Amino acid sequence: MNDLSNSLAAADIAHSMHPYTNMRAHEQQGPMIITRGSGIHVYDTNGKEYIEGMAGLWSVAVGFSEQRLVDAATKQMQELPYYHTFAHKAHEPQIRLAEKLAEMTPANLTKCFFTNSGSEANDTVVKMVWYMNNALGRPEKKKFLARNKGYHGITVASGSLTGLAGNHRDFDLPAIPVTHLTTPHFWRYGLDGESEVEFTARLLKEAEDTILAEGPETIGAFIGEPVMGAGGVMVPPEGYWPGIAALCKKYDILLVADEVINGFGRLGTAFGCEKYGFEPDILVLSKQISSSYMPLAAIMVTEEVYGAIADNTAKLGSFGHGFTGSGHPVAAAVGLENLKIIEERDLIGNAARLEEQFQTGLRQYSDHPLVGEVRGVGLIAGLELVADKATRKSFEPAGMMAAKASAFCTEEGLISRSVYETLALCPPLIVTEDDVAEIILRMGRGLDRTYEWAKAEGLV
Repeated sequence: MNDLSNSLAAADIAHSMHPYTNMRAHEQQGPMIITRGSGIHVYDTNGKEYIEGMAGLWSVAVGFSEQRLVDAATKQMQELPYYHTFAHKAHEPQIRLAEKLAEMTPANLTKCFFTNSGSEANDTVVKMVWYMNNALGRPEKKKFLARNKGYHGITVASGSLTGLAGNHRDFDLPAIPVTHLTTPHFWRYGLDGESEVEFTARLLKEAEDTILAEGPETIGAFIGEPVMGAGGVMVPPEGYWPGIAALCKKYDILLVADEVINGFGRLGTAFGCEKYGFEPDILVLSKQISSSYMPLAAIMVTEEVYGAIADNTAKLGSFGHGFTGSGHPVAAAVGLENLKIIEERDLIGNAARLEEQFQTGLRQYSDHPLVGEVRGVGLIAGLELVADKATRKSFEPAGMMAAKASAFCTEEGLISRSVYETLALCPPLIVTEDDVAEIILRMGRGLDRTYEWAKAEGLV
């Protein structure tokens, strides 16, 4: 490490608290410090180049050096660096972005509320559902249905919706009424001899039985990611989403599509709900909405949801919710320009065109001695590592092998993310065929190094 690296690392250890980090381990090993980005690559303080195979955190669609976004932010900073949207105030970037989102999203979604992050957005969804049902004289209709291994954020309410133990332990979560259903992942949770169609039927029966046991009059909403991301990249089984949508309609339960990761082309379609053929009442968006150049998230709702909320604001005199940065003008200007780039360069089509190369190339590692399953759709994928292919038994302690594999991939110049037993990939949407080929090669080298290490340690 050079002097700058050492100085920054020491300052980081002395003063920073990192999310999703073992802080005592961090004190010993220190940070990997990224100094700049170019296209799909980022560079550390020693000048080493990495393919950012996770697009940051599932989010940088246009890469790490898009000058048009820099220019959009600069122009807006010069004209109106900040204004709020409280109490009838508005500005053009926020207005135009809401208009654009209503144009891009499914036709039934017409109204938009802005937040700064997906966590805040899903927290807001909880409050909207409660507020709406109180307004409609249904004060008991407050419970949520979610899924184990679903990820919806980390605030108190959104963290409760999340179905990951690591986000609950010692935070006293869940703190709101939520029931987590079986993870819709056939390879891991299908029963011996059960077909995928039978698996779907079992999960839909579980959902309906839960609705009836709790009482449909008590359940406000079902929330789910079309393709589950931070829980390990799980693709839904055949027929799952149309079945869930039918149950929600049958029992008057709002259907919330959390597309914080899926949205704006990740799956090769504009939105995951389009990919899987269902129409949500509420759509949650973030990450690729601005390529994370600025913090930004949005909630799209139907006229029916909006109408109930709006009527109650007339009764109470206000919608007593919002954030200082809701619809921030610089974030909105960057988001607008980002969406223009996605459309102009057909990055949604790029994800669709490269899907076969990306998914087929990674699936060659299904035969690797450490890999149990390779799964994904569009430009998102997960490789789940197992100690025993036949029984699908995971390595112990949980997550250890995937973390080691991710570290070896990083040394090979590919940043991935270890999610429990899964190595996740989610590259920027600007990737080319050559980029995809290099990602696949570097992943293979990382897996091979992990296997050699595991043999030396007597783990396989």
